[in-house]
Amino acid sequence: MPPAESALLWAPLLELVPALRVLVGLGIAALVIAALHLGRDLLIPLALAGLLGFLLDPAVCRLKRWGLPRALAVALVGLAALGSLVAAGAYLTVQLRAVSTDLPTYQDTIRGKIGQLHQQLRGPSAWDGAVSTLDTVQDQIQQVTEDTPRPTQRVEVVQPPPGPIVTASQWLARIGGPLATAAIVALFVILILLDRDSLRDRMLRLMGGGNLHRATDALDEATTRISRYLRMQLIINASYGVPMAVGLWFIGVPGAVLWGALATVMRFVPYVGPLVSALFPLTLAFAVSPGWEMVLWTLALIAVLELLSNYLLEPWLYGASTGLSTLSVIVAAIFWTALWGPIGLILSTPLTVCLLVLGRHVPGLGFIEGLLGTTPVLALPQRLYQRLLAGDVEEATDMASQYIDAAIGPEHTDAARVAAAVTAFYDQVGLPILQLASQQHAGTATAQHRLRLAQGMDALLEELEEQYPAPEARQHPSSVHCVGVRWEVDGFAAAMAAHALRLAGWPARAHALASPMTWRAAEDLAAADIVCLSVFHPQPPAQLRHLARRLRRRHPALRVVAAPWLAAASSVEQWQLGRSGLDGVAQDLGALLLQVASLADAAAPAGAASGQRQEAARVSALHDEGWLDPAHHALFHASARKAANAFDTRYAQVSLIDADTVRAPGSLLPTLADGTALPRQDSLCTHVALADGPLVINDLSADPRAQGLHLVNRYQLRFYAGMPLRSVHGEVVGCLCLMDNAPRSLSAQELALLAELAAEVEQGVHGAD
Repeated sequence: MPPAESALLWAPLLELVPALRVLVGLGIAALVIAALHLGRDLLIPLALAGLLGFLLDPAVCRLKRWGLPRALAVALVGLAALGSLVAAGAYLTVQLRAVSTDLPTYQDTIRGKIGQLHQQLRGPSAWDGAVSTLDTVQDQIQQVTEDTPRPTQRVEVVQPPPGPIVTASQWLARIGGPLATAAIVALFVILILLDRDSLRDRMLRLMGGGNLHRATDALDEATTRISRYLRMQLIINASYGVPMAVGLWFIGVPGAVLWGALATVMRFVPYVGPLVSALFPLTLAFAVSPGWEMVLWTLALIAVLELLSNYLLEPWLYGASTGLSTLSVIVAAIFWTALWGPIGLILSTPLTVCLLVLGRHVPGLGFIEGLLGTTPVLALPQRLYQRLLAGDVEEATDMASQYIDAAIGPEHTDAARVAAAVTAFYDQVGLPILQLASQQHAGTATAQHRLRLAQGMDALLEELEEQYPAPEARQHPSSVHCVGVRWEVDGFAAAMAAHALRLAGWPARAHALASPMTWRAAEDLAAADIVCLSVFHPQPPAQLRHLARRLRRRHPALRVVAAPWLAAASSVEQWQLGRSGLDGVAQDLGALLLQVASLADAAAPAGAASGQRQEAARVSALHDEGWLDPAHHALFHASARKAANAFDTRYAQVSLIDADTVRAPGSLLPTLADGTALPRQDSLCTHVALADGPLVINDLSADPRAQGLHLVNRYQLRFYAGMPLRSVHGEVVGCLCLMDNAPRSLSAQELALLAELAAEVEQGVHGAD
């Protein structure tokens, strides 16, 4: 059969593949749910044992670190837990017996209050007319049916009371099942604690197979999340039960300790537990006091504790401990309760956390994380893009404002902070939105989608310019003109660039299109010093170079910067600056600002960003705390080696920034390993001190700060990341930096790890001092 005919034959079957995958997935899910339900007699004890193992294992590990054998540590922890349960049970039994003994004395009080309520209910009310009507109708129905024959009287055979043996067998039948389950759970807990390491290895084998990195991350995350959840749950329950017992004791409710302990335990049961624990003290307060004051005080105490626990303590202590959304917690509680009953309700959160971790680390189960987790399924650029496509400009503006305000912070309203936050929004959210629009323009986007996007983006940028206006005072004399080269999306990017430049103090304007007629009519180009050409195209056309040459011929003093937002870094390297009429290339707004500053000769000299007083304090801290002491060289070399190994970079070093020089003793760069000093203007580490924060340059070839630096050219460096090293009082005295020969980026987790390594260096120096 020819290939063409074979392809036509199989085409209808290939269209059914997605539906078959869904059906197979549903079938597998049904089998798993059936197995969980049918195997609950075995799985429930295992799950309870695992939960108790999470609670008791930290104590066993602590005793083992103190030098005790693991078997002895498990025995001591087990006996302590059992003894605590027995002692608490005995004490609570005594309290319960005392309360039950006093209950008969409260019969008159209960009878009197019920009588009061009965009188209140029988009094005149707004429903008397409706009740009278219903009584009349009922009497008429009885008159119609009074001829109905009376039912035959029921005869009941009264059995004699059971004997002692029968009573004992009935009690054993009732408690035998729970006792057997408790014994099995205790046995499983002991085995889990004794064989912890072997079980962990087996779990790693089952979860990861050959990928031990992923399996280790999954197991560590599950352990951390469940342990934190149980620990926080215990703290919250105790912070609820102890005040409950004290408050009930002050109010005068009998058995205050009993009800406080019951509240602590019952809150481990989601949703139902707090209601049950509140019912008993309210009922007893109703029975004890002849008035209503005790009931009202008890009700007020429970309401205050619930409000404090639900809206203050739980959000503060839980945070992102489980990573589950509120809806998923409720659905999980219903699901596991339907499968395993009340025990399933108790285990619902830990079991769902395990499912969440599996969904995060097992590729085929990624949909579980999307259904259960709190992590947004869509990134912020995608969410904003969708809002604009739907015509919901107001919500898109709110999301943009929230992002920028969070970056600015509640205590920072200075112009530099606002400029950095708005520029970061344009770089990390605005430009990716335009990239999505450019990629989908000729594909799935319709005319209505394109119109909504254009109108929405125009309104969004206008709102942001009004909400975050540029300062009136101009800090730089050179003016910048940002121009969209080909179409509307290019113009939006040009407007973002112009706004970011104005916030940074540059006189900047934006034009939407760069057609030949526009250039002939643009008289203000004669007054511009720098022109930025904005274009969204994977391979910017020759029109861009042609446009740059025409600009240079018309205005020889004009400097031109290209901003090919979609071009690959490799293609940007091949652009011949100068010969093509271009003076610089930038692929993000941060690089554009640096290019403009470099072309305008407005780059601040080293150390100028800090006042002389702060600079003197920083240099003084560098010398006074002994950072330059040769005794620390071994620490610096070991830290650089550890960082290079962890991040898989070729070079790393600890740089110490003095008044005029930068030293890097122990550097993995051979030139600086012996502590050779570099002038500050020849080191990228200087910019870490100027920024007073971490500095990451993904591609040094496109960053003007790296142009012409000797070490960058000699070792062909393409990537740089520096994390500040601070003195005791917070001054930046140096940095721990990574360098590599290929462009790369750092995730938020990797940046946090680099900060931890920098903190270790700081502790090493401060501890030695």
